[in-house]
Parts: sequence; structure tokens; C-alpha cells
Amino acid sequence: MHIQHPKLTHLALLPMTQADIPQIMAIEVIAYPEPWTEGIFNDCLRVGYSCWSLKQTNTNSLLGYLIITIAANEMHILNICIDPKKQGMKLGTALLKQAIKLGEAMRITSCFLEVRPSNKAALYLYLNNNFKKVGVRKNYYPHGKGREDAIVMKRRFQQGEIKLIKLRS
Repeated sequence: MHIQHPKLTHLALLPMTQADIPQIMAIEVIAYPEPWTEGIFNDCLRVGYSCWSLKQTNTNSLLGYLIITIAANEMHILNICIDPKKQGMKLGTALLKQAIKLGEAMRITSCFLEVRPSNKAALYLYLNNNFKKVGVRKNYYPHGKGREDAIVMKRRFQQGEIKLIKLRS
């Protein structure tokens, strides 16, 4: 799936493979205060989650990644990340929009995710892409020697809204 971007060319969202994991781990450990382990990424691939790599295909550079699950006609974004060296270039927006397109193509009704309140850039990204705050998970994330809450966010998909309207008529 090719992605249009104003500054970068040759961008594509490709199915994640085992070969991507070393590059993903290099990004993960600098992007998050409590990174996922290599085993978690391997498990996501093994159990068949929808795992995607954002690559610049002319250089085979991995710029980001996306892991989602689908259940009960809902999407859950488990991990969405852009290499911190490439942040600020609207790649997170491009990756999130691709996740939304995937959900709409699968006729998903809504998408959920959790985000740290301290991750202001991610909160801004989600709010600007029609995600709404719907709850809080207390002490969800490890944070140093303590815990940090998670803001639960939800976005409805257009097809889902259309489908719900039809059911009511």
C-alpha cells in the first residue's frame, strides 16, 4: 500500500515480517520509556495480529510500524510508532490514516486505543483525527518505579455509522 507524503517519496505500508524486528526494536527502545520486548513483537506476528511496517522502499528504511487487532467488528491499535528521528514530518498522521483506511475497508465500526496522558504529541494526533476520550485505565502503563494512567480513545468509522443508521430504520 503506497502512501502519499509531501516530502518523502517511495513510502509504503507493508506487512511486517520477522526480518523487520531488529529495525523495529531499534526504534522501540528509543521511542518509549517502557518499550515492548522482541518477544512481544514475535508473538504479535505468530498469533496473526495485523502488523505493518512503514518503509521507504528505495532505501528499505523502516520509519515506523503499526500493530492492530480486530475483534467483534472493532479495531484496537496496540502500537503505532514513528522513529523519533523522523517525527515531526507528519508520518504519524500518514500511518494513522492508513490504519483508518484499513478499518474502513474491513467495514469496522470503531477503533480504540490507549495513550499515555504524558504523550502530548500522540494525544494531539488522535484528537485531530476524530478520536474522542471515552475513559481512563488507572495505573495502566509502567512508569519508572510507578504507574501511569491510560486515556482510552475511540473513533467511529464512516461505514460503521452508516451501517448503524440502516439498522435503526
